[in-house]
Amino acid sequence: MVHETPVAVFNVGGNIFAWDNRCPHRGASLGDGYITDTTVQCKFHLWEFDIKKECAVANETIQLRSYQLEIIKGMIYLKNL
Repeated sequence: MVHETPVAVFNVGGNIFAWDNRCPHRGASLGDGYITDTTVQCKFHLWEFDIKKECAVANETIQLRSYQLEIIKGMIYLKNL
């Protein structure tokens, strides 16, 4: 949680991504989902999201809220909260 916002931080192949941790479908935690090198899948209704495009695989108009981040001395800082 950052302030009142749940945030999921993913390390995929050494690349760090930070998203709103709520699936846009029903609000389930994406951080508890199934993560591959290219997608995160919501564990409740199996919606898949493209990690690099930050959108639903089946419908790119469904965007995820992502956060810019900076890594300083091994610490992750979110920029646009």
